[in-house]
Amino acid sequence: MEFSIATLLSNFTDDKLVAPKVLEKKLGCQNKADIQKLQIALDALERIGILIKDRGRYRRVYEEDVVEAKLRCSSKGFCFAIQEVEGADDIYIQKSHLSTAWNGDRVLVKITKEGSRRRSPEGQVRLILERANPSVLARVKHTEEGYRAIPLDDRLLFELDLKQNSIPLQEAVDHLVHVEVLRYPLGPKPPLGKVASILGSDAEDAEDTDIVCCKHDLRREFIGEVLKAVESIPKQLRKTDFKKRLDLRHLLTISIEGSAPTDPNVENAFTLVKTKDGHWQLGIHTTDVAFWIPPGSPLDKEARKRGTTVYLGDLVLPLLPEMAMSIFSLIPGEDRLTISVLLTLDETGELIEFEIHPTIIQVNSQFTIEEAQSLLVGNKDVEPELAPTVDMLNLLFFTLSPAIRARRQQRGSFELNLSESKEAITRVRPPYKDEGRVGAIIVSSSQPLLSLLTELIILANQAVAAHLQALSVPAIYCVQSAPDVDQLEDTIKLANNLEIDLHGPEGSSFFGAPTFSQTPQRIVEEITSQDYQHFTQVFTKSIAPKVLTYLLQSTLKPVSYSSKPGMHFGLALDTPYTHCTSPIWRYGDLFVQQILMLIFEEGRDRRTTRSKERVNLNHSSCKGNINWNILPTEMHQELESTISLLIPHLNDREKITEDAELDLQGLKKAEQMKDRTGEIFSGLITGVQSYGFFVEIEELLVEGLVHVSSLKDDWYEYRSRHSCLVGRKNRTAYRLGDKVEVQVKSVDYYRQQIDLVTVSGGSIASSEDLED
Repeated sequence: MEFSIATLLSNFTDDKLVAPKVLEKKLGCQNKADIQKLQIALDALERIGILIKDRGRYRRVYEEDVVEAKLRCSSKGFCFAIQEVEGADDIYIQKSHLSTAWNGDRVLVKITKEGSRRRSPEGQVRLILERANPSVLARVKHTEEGYRAIPLDDRLLFELDLKQNSIPLQEAVDHLVHVEVLRYPLGPKPPLGKVASILGSDAEDAEDTDIVCCKHDLRREFIGEVLKAVESIPKQLRKTDFKKRLDLRHLLTISIEGSAPTDPNVENAFTLVKTKDGHWQLGIHTTDVAFWIPPGSPLDKEARKRGTTVYLGDLVLPLLPEMAMSIFSLIPGEDRLTISVLLTLDETGELIEFEIHPTIIQVNSQFTIEEAQSLLVGNKDVEPELAPTVDMLNLLFFTLSPAIRARRQQRGSFELNLSESKEAITRVRPPYKDEGRVGAIIVSSSQPLLSLLTELIILANQAVAAHLQALSVPAIYCVQSAPDVDQLEDTIKLANNLEIDLHGPEGSSFFGAPTFSQTPQRIVEEITSQDYQHFTQVFTKSIAPKVLTYLLQSTLKPVSYSSKPGMHFGLALDTPYTHCTSPIWRYGDLFVQQILMLIFEEGRDRRTTRSKERVNLNHSSCKGNINWNILPTEMHQELESTISLLIPHLNDREKITEDAELDLQGLKKAEQMKDRTGEIFSGLITGVQSYGFFVEIEELLVEGLVHVSSLKDDWYEYRSRHSCLVGRKNRTAYRLGDKVEVQVKSVDYYRQQIDLVTVSGGSIASSEDLED
């Protein structure tokens, strides 16, 4: 049994008393040792005043001056506690008040000094809720006291004593190693660790994927219990598995997924039929993973721990073992259990009604994106047996998808064209076909069908979310907040300096003035999806479309999970939205499937057994006609409790995965530029600070820093109002949007820092630039 203090405390809500037996069940205590560990934690929390014991049960104590936060530390020893509540102040914590907490840890902080307009509030760590560093990357040194590990991350302000194990420590001296933490600091005792593996003589000698996996503590292998659970899954469907399922095997069914015709991990299929009313019924079918993985099973627990699949170039760290995914995959010619969203649409793409059912289907044909495109583009001599399939593809991609896209764009949703040059380091596109973590649909000139396919998947996600809300069952939704206007200002300034017209349809600019540069004071408080739609359109016609789109993407907030529906900025939705079509890649999708299975199996379609009027729990017509809990009370409450624990965990896993994928991308860029040290490139200034300016090398989409100390021809002063550096004597200015020629001076591989020096470029300072 493994649990953090954060997980334990999350079971205490609304000042209610909770019995130890309830906690044992929720935390999965399986033996006396587990129960003893839980009791030790409860006794400790009671002793420090976090819990109160009342007649054998426990209640959480909440204090106004104690808040939950995550630590963000600097290499100089000071830290800030970052609260998750939007708009809340960051709390300054001195090194002496960290109470052995490390960078990234989730903590309870007691506020000791209120903040003012110019100063942050101050506090001290009262309790460490969850450790963020179960392992670290470090270099080993030999001292008189023994072997010690010094973390490479200079924000981790400690050294670890090393315990001897099967790896000889003398061989690890002065090498980069992966250290597992065996004991965190305890009173005067320093942390203790063991060397799990020796990665190389230094960071550049190690495999980049090894560095990323160790740095973010990513699991590569599945434990024996999980693999045994996969082996117990029946390889063939039984007749009993078909019960209470809608049989759709008679429909022409196609799948479009994967990069190879025989890709073993296909999770979506499509059908399209004409209804009696002359409308289209679009079927989006997703493999029913929840049928095989019930809540609390070994596979479910492992998938929940991982949260999502991690894509590290050629290395994929899956949510489930490969053997399981091949069992769940939709294989042409074989019967498969699915959950189907049947959408009835008119010719304009308007959704008229929908149904959601457990079904059984059989895929007739499977295509890659490239194969589907070749069938549709200029191929008139189609084999007779493929003619119905090609007709269906034409209807899907040239009739329905464009109509659905037009409706999405009308409400203000935007797309990002992230096509890159062959030399640029590109991130591996995950196989799920919705908007993903970016929050916006990605379009590519090389794969136009992919974005059209995304339109259909997003519509299915919307239908499922709307249905969950209509049934009033506890659920998880996907939300995306609007970007902060402050984060967008540099991009707007850059666009204006490139003489890009940001005027809207009514003739006013984004900030309500002729140009942003003439009006440094912000006039709007928030940004809209329509603004971003306008930006993407004008950026496409600019001289630097890739850089501007790349910068615009970086201002988007990530898509996150929530127990309540909310806005989704990238899709311009203020109606419910969720992810449900990638259950073999993301746990959130699998969990939504588990909720749907509860509705199918346990849902009450009438208020009482005496009621004659029933509602169809599978159909959109139930909206507004339900005023009772469709799930049994205990099940409803249990689901609410599970979701309250699950959402922060899934959001953390998504953040870790995003950081790991970006980390690998940064290492690959650093490696690429290390090999090109001394070369000269054209670039665009994308950020200016007092210490220098950042240059984006356009052909590679690689960013480097020109430090102000490298500008030897003059003394340069920073003009924050105009975001530029200006030479005192020569009046040379380096401002946002200026073109420069830069040479790669040096590269720090592990820190992914690329130092550049200017060869030529910049501009002549104006009289305004010279004003402070």
